Amino acid sequence: MSSLATTPTNDLPRQLAQIGLHATASTLDDVIARATKGRWPARTLIEEITRAELSERARRGLQRRLQHSRLGRFKPMADFDWNWPKKIDRETIERALTLEFIKEGRNLILLGTNGLGKTMISKNIAHAAVLAGHSVLFRTAAELLDDLQVDSPEIRRRRLAHYGRPQLLCIDEVGYLSYDTHAADLLYEVVNRRYEQKSMLVTTNRVFKDWNLVFPNATCIATLLDRLTHHADVTMIDGDSYRVRESEQESAARKKKS
Repeated sequence: MSSLATTPTNDLPRQLAQIGLHATASTLDDVIARATKGRWPARTLIEEITRAELSERARRGLQRRLQHSRLGRFKPMADFDWNWPKKIDRETIERALTLEFIKEGRNLILLGTNGLGKTMISKNIAHAAVLAGHSVLFRTAAELLDDLQVDSPEIRRRRLAHYGRPQLLCIDEVGYLSYDTHAADLLYEVVNRRYEQKSMLVTTNRVFKDWNLVFPNATCIATLLDRLTHHADVTMIDGDSYRVRESEQESAARKKKS
């Protein structure tokens, strides 16, 4: 009479990890000890294992999304000085932080001169989206366009698909540099792939009528802007550079010490 093969105790954590039960594998001895001490029924044990696995998968999913988002470091919105800009639509920005625009498939465009916190605001919105379970990718316009300007059509096709996947694509600093017609066509491809499907968050220091200075001689700019701004919330931030103010305050503090 044949007997059922048994699993050596020291092999069990490895086998649990092989079938994806990583949390149980890493805490097996503790779970067994608590179950034994508490005289858990089988259902309680299964419920505890399920809760631990779901919690661990949520943690690892968040870690993955944060890594893939490429957000980097940023200041929290609690540090944002709402009184500094001469003009800012706080209601629109706070509504964006609720992520309703992502659920609706809308775009958000932050428009204003340098040093007013556009990047800080956009990174906080992107971070809130990551925490809420959305896939996010944050790139400057220079990084995105440099990445797409490759000779191989196949590589370019794959990279365009990459920028079409996230539920929220953030493109920072459109307008800080000028680009050729080919770059304009590539940006149009990104916008067109996401049009009426997935949200974009764009920051720019140029009003839309000046985008022809960012992409001189490009014939697609009117169509690009039409698709980018259709179903979009556009908010203007106006005032003096916050970074200049910080620099002046630091300089004054140093003079006071000397």
